[in-house]
Amino acid sequence: MELSKALAKYSVDMTYEKLPAEVISFTKLCILDYFGSAIAGSDKPPIQMISDLIDEMGGKEQASLFTGGKTSVLQAALVNGASSHVVELDDIHKGSIIHAATVVIPAALAIAEWKELSGRDLITAIVAGYEVCFRIGEAVSPSHYYYWHNTATCGTFGAAIAAAKLLQLTEEETVHALGNAGTQAAGLWEFIEDGAMTKQLHSGKASMNGILAALLAQKGFTGPLKILEGNRGFFKAMSDEYDVTKITEGLGSEFKIMENSFKIHASCRHTHHAIDLLIEVFKENNPKFEEIESITVKSYKAAIDITDNDDPKTEYAAKFSLQFCSALAILKGSAGLTDFNESTLWDSQIRALLKRVNVGIDSRIDASYPEKWGSMVEVVLTNGEIISKETDFPKGDPENAVTSDELIEKFKHMTGQHPPENKQQIIDSILELEIMDNISALMVEV
Repeated sequence: MELSKALAKYSVDMTYEKLPAEVISFTKLCILDYFGSAIAGSDKPPIQMISDLIDEMGGKEQASLFTGGKTSVLQAALVNGASSHVVELDDIHKGSIIHAATVVIPAALAIAEWKELSGRDLITAIVAGYEVCFRIGEAVSPSHYYYWHNTATCGTFGAAIAAAKLLQLTEEETVHALGNAGTQAAGLWEFIEDGAMTKQLHSGKASMNGILAALLAQKGFTGPLKILEGNRGFFKAMSDEYDVTKITEGLGSEFKIMENSFKIHASCRHTHHAIDLLIEVFKENNPKFEEIESITVKSYKAAIDITDNDDPKTEYAAKFSLQFCSALAILKGSAGLTDFNESTLWDSQIRALLKRVNVGIDSRIDASYPEKWGSMVEVVLTNGEIISKETDFPKGDPENAVTSDELIEKFKHMTGQHPPENKQQIIDSILELEIMDNISALMVEV
């Protein structure tokens, strides 16, 4: 069967009743985690710029914005997708290298609110969207990832599937939605070179474009039938190596959303392994700045490609600097939402120490990527002591999982500006989402 047909059939056949209880519970935690990131990001300058532009453009009041008010479904997905990506605390899937929540959930929320659909409808669509984008991401990774931002490219397919599911598209219509999602798939890593705001545009546009593809398909607008495997399709155009078996192997019998990871540090996921280890060093040894001779971090190639920056000039660039994150972690003992700011960016000790952080590739760790996102660190102290630590799985991976209580606390921390009773109301509503007949009530609480 053609790949788009297989994915379309999977989407159409998926029902809430087919979801195991643990998948439903886990999906609600993914939604809660998304809400925390979207609320935390809603007042950041890049998001306010996008929101201001949307307000200037106008639009029917169909779906709610995390920045306040309502706009069209398409524009709501753009703003809400961007808002959930800016603080770098959104979820991540190792195998596909995708932050699915930031593209799939805003698309699903916008459609579900507009059509006054239920919590069960929303959960089902999100599970389907995660499944499809994860599989496509796994098929093209890691070669696709060097130039292309998987969340933007592969995520567009997931947003299209979630929207198609909620719009009750047929298999044929869903194939066309996938075709036109794929032709819009874009997002280049060049922004990493200077810390530009483009990454937020990636997630917002991927969510928006997925909805656009589904809405056009509903009207009979056709798309390429073999957008993935075709001679001029996604695989051949955008990856040096790809594995088509990743698309259909186990499709319908497993739930890849359960492989999802959660972030506890407010930086690029490729820095988290080192942050975890160096926070351990901080807690166990509490070394002072003058006691640290050097720090060596060895990891996989993709981590070094994305995060090797010993002179970050902006707060956002600091989140993508393995050197900065390492220095921050060992000197401050944390790398959370409030730790990345102008004060820490230009802190004299952090700036001096990051120059003593040496980063490089370890062939053994690299060979295990992307199944494992590992790292080894070596801290050399001025008294000659050497502290070495290693991990295969950053905190938040399924193999090193956070608890539901920890995710609830993370949500409360990320939504610090909200009154406590409002936070609890959002938590309660999401954790009981399956009994909600109309998810519009959920968006009112934001």
